[in-house]
Amino acid sequence: MSAREKPSSGLVGAGILIVDKEAGVTSHDVVARCRKLLNTRKVGHAGTLDPMATGVLILGVERATKLLGLLALTTKAYSATIRLGASTTTDDAEGDVLTTADASAVTDEEIAAVVATLTGDIEQIPASVSAIKVDGQRAHALVRAGETVELSARPVTVSTFEILARRNIEGGFVDLDVDVECSSGTYIRSLARDLGRTLGVGGHLTSLRRTRVGPFTLEHARTLEDLAEAPGVSLDIDQAAQTAFPHRQITAAEAEAISQGRWLEPIGLKGIYAAIEPGGHTIALLQEKGKRASSVMVVRPATLRQDQ
Repeated sequence: MSAREKPSSGLVGAGILIVDKEAGVTSHDVVARCRKLLNTRKVGHAGTLDPMATGVLILGVERATKLLGLLALTTKAYSATIRLGASTTTDDAEGDVLTTADASAVTDEEIAAVVATLTGDIEQIPASVSAIKVDGQRAHALVRAGETVELSARPVTVSTFEILARRNIEGGFVDLDVDVECSSGTYIRSLARDLGRTLGVGGHLTSLRRTRVGPFTLEHARTLEDLAEAPGVSLDIDQAAQTAFPHRQITAAEAEAISQGRWLEPIGLKGIYAAIEPGGHTIALLQEKGKRASSVMVVRPATLRQDQ
């Protein structure tokens, strides 16, 4: 279906915006900028990126902000560079150097053996400058206030930890370009720290680029410069729902019922899924329990459907 033939969302400006965040700005800076560019206060994010990191940042705009808490963003992918030979206070290049060691003699086989122990279902201690709350305060705020923070290990899954290239550089350091696919809650900085620590030379992250969050990739992403030239979402609310969730086709009568808050007969789909009416619009997100398929979010209440 061409852009001209595509049915209108019926919800002006609502959708998911995937930003290719640049280095040196916070996720909150990006949200503030997008609010101005899109001329709306209704912009929220589904998880943050560190200021030094680049890549995929998921934003919801207008009514699609309600989608953010329902998105299955449980897997993420990154490209990163790990430097062996130095540990830092933040486990990345923005921190102060704690220790240094000559890493040039570390062999590829030794690196691969440690990487294997950091792959799969593992227990990981988050970086002390993470956003995890300790006694009601963010860990990174406590660290920057001079307090010592000790976080407990958490279960995470690292499905892929691949060394793409190795470079021995001046000073006895070794830089490793890596690709990582992992569960939400995994800290790539912690992988760098633990790799270097286990090898006995220290390690930290020097660059990080998020390439995927759930089903959303850099192919969907736009820079803030792109957005300034042509303000608008990456995926309207229909495209977003149908990209992020399984879907079920429903009749016009069922669409009318669900838009008014009633429930449908279940069809055996697990988890949250989108209900799509004959015109291609997403009417609601449904979840089946017992003998009902009930809405967890009505995307188009009856009052909004009248304007389609």
